[in-house]
Amino acid sequence: MRILFACGGTAGHINPALAVAGMLKKEHENTVIRFVGNPNKMEARLVPQAGYDFSPLIVEGFQRSFTPQNIKRNFHALACLARCSREVRRILAEFKPDVVLGTGGYVSGPVLREAAKQGIPTLTHESNAYPGVTTKLLAKSVDCVLLAVEKTKERLPKGCNCVVTGNPVRAELFSVSREKARKKLNVGNGQICVLSLGGSLGAARVNQAVAELIAHFYNENTLHHIHATGHYGAEDFPRLLRERGIEPDAEGLDIREYIDNMVDCLAAADFVICRAGAITLAELQAVGRASVLIPSPNVAENHQYHNAMVLQNHNAALVIEEKDLTGDLLCDTVSALLADPQELKNMGQNAAVMAVPNATARICAEVLDLYRTKR
Repeated sequence: MRILFACGGTAGHINPALAVAGMLKKEHENTVIRFVGNPNKMEARLVPQAGYDFSPLIVEGFQRSFTPQNIKRNFHALACLARCSREVRRILAEFKPDVVLGTGGYVSGPVLREAAKQGIPTLTHESNAYPGVTTKLLAKSVDCVLLAVEKTKERLPKGCNCVVTGNPVRAELFSVSREKARKKLNVGNGQICVLSLGGSLGAARVNQAVAELIAHFYNENTLHHIHATGHYGAEDFPRLLRERGIEPDAEGLDIREYIDNMVDCLAAADFVICRAGAITLAELQAVGRASVLIPSPNVAENHQYHNAMVLQNHNAALVIEEKDLTGDLLCDTVSALLADPQELKNMGQNAAVMAVPNATARICAEVLDLYRTKR
């Protein structure tokens, strides 16, 4: 079986594809896998690192606001689209895939569209509760649309073939020991462990509010706080703490630019303050953690807000929109959670109920079923 994956732009698009590719390769040794992605995005690094062949394809997204700069960018995007159509046909002719699976990003659109046009079996996976433009455009062309949540069906064209599979997450999330993780991270007995992050680049408003949260609880010595500042907050966040009389390396604080041991941090945490990317939320559900979600407003279709509201509507999270976020509001929200341990526990249990632990296997099963059906 020969499978072509089309994905890119963010880890939320790439990691699900890598998880599916890994399971298919493990369970079906003769599977031949190739990825198509943008040579200037993170997939160009992550895919070869995982040991898979990579075909570069430059695709740019279209800007929706018509400023002079964006009009120029849209002309460039059109030129890329014209060039990539020929390149897609070349890749398909050379690799001869039995199945093409897209997991999101601009690059998946032209690849899946051309594959479907040629009669090659195709699937696309939508990780968000609110489907992106690419998914909406492809929904009736591909053989199957794989969804993270049931509610997404309401936002897709009628008549398209949809299957709810969930979002793939790292298998180790389901087996890591909470006690060992807390010991490894030096969380004290009886301490509440808070994990907070605003994304790999960082979010100034989140960092500001978290600095105020740390200062609010600092003298009580009841919290162990792990915070990822992101790239742009690496220098600024220590200043925010020092302005409040707190050293970044003080006891009970674990301040980093990035979190490279997320599995341990999630296992140790009592609750999490974070953005609402689809894979992040799937990981919260996998470990059964309550959360305070601050959806990024800088994403297409405001999809993080819709993702977050799914959890809030199941009483698994509290949502604060960034436009409303202040240090005082975050402190009040966290204080209310800490004052009601049973509610905090209930929220975590509700998150766990929403988890789909076999999402990767479900997606693999759909790929194999389509392959066998179309042979």
